[in-house]
Amino acid sequence: MTTANASILLIYTGGTIGMIENPVTGALENFSFDRLRQHIPELGRFDFSIDSFQFDPPIDSSDMEPEAWQRLVRIISDNYDRYSGFVILHGTDTMAYTASALSFMLKGLDKPVILTGSQLPIGVLRTDGRENLLTSIEIAATRDDEGRALVPEVCIFFENHLMRGNRTTKINAENFNAFRSSNYPVLAKAGIHIKYYNTARRFSGVEEGLQPQYSMDSNVVVLKLFPGIKEQVVASILGIEGLKGVVLETYGSGNAPRKEWLVNLISDACRRGIVVVNVTQCNGGTVEMERYETGYQLLQAGVISGYDSTTESAVTKLMFLLGHGCSPEDIRARMNSSMAGEITL
Repeated sequence: MTTANASILLIYTGGTIGMIENPVTGALENFSFDRLRQHIPELGRFDFSIDSFQFDPPIDSSDMEPEAWQRLVRIISDNYDRYSGFVILHGTDTMAYTASALSFMLKGLDKPVILTGSQLPIGVLRTDGRENLLTSIEIAATRDDEGRALVPEVCIFFENHLMRGNRTTKINAENFNAFRSSNYPVLAKAGIHIKYYNTARRFSGVEEGLQPQYSMDSNVVVLKLFPGIKEQVVASILGIEGLKGVVLETYGSGNAPRKEWLVNLISDACRRGIVVVNVTQCNGGTVEMERYETGYQLLQAGVISGYDSTTESAVTKLMFLLGHGCSPEDIRARMNSSMAGEITL
């Protein structure tokens, strides 16, 4: 493995990792790469070039929208031939959504795109941002002896673990281990050495080179079931004008209450061309609607399985397919296939 002659583009979108505490006022101020080098002088010890691009103004991750994803795809596409890999500094709250969206939008990707961030600002003494950033850059620059990237996909690196981006969910708001990939093994672990796993996978389209995709349609909704949910609530949500897709968060292995009104409303939505995808509320595991009667009723109503997809991945995949003008039938078929390693069939 080598990092010789590598080059990395560091893209700062916003978020805690780029905030630096003013030593005089104590106020948190936004990122600049020169100041980042002052706080992390170890960046100068890499034996390859690191350039930076900054969103101006920076975007809090709570304000992330598909337009920002499109901008990231454009930046990566425009600079694709100039760099060995890309590291995106991003707020943690919606990082899993961005990583999932980019995994679908960067078709044919054969270079690392690693999102990272921190729970504490980079200028704070105990920040987790320093190690997250340095290790992300090293991983993005590392290639095998034949010059191929070890992780040619969209990933999240956090607290010593490199995870497939579209398999990852934020699970903690205050601890450093903020993200988890419950249904897919980590791609690498960073200790004294960085050990790589499950890195041989290649996705369809890689042989044709990068084919950036920009269209996203956000006429989707997440509907989470809970005990006592009211008919008028579900009817109101499924009756939203222009609604095209629903990610239905169900119990356990894909189960829902045996209420006639619920099944009728969902069945009617499916007949109207709304794509309803079933994902589990559980942190880990997969949807198996054939397993119990409470799940089978959804299958009969026209709901499709999201298998072991995260909610973030299911939402952005629906947006992507709807944005590309796919018919409901085509979307249902493609939601049941793996486009970027996002589900286990």
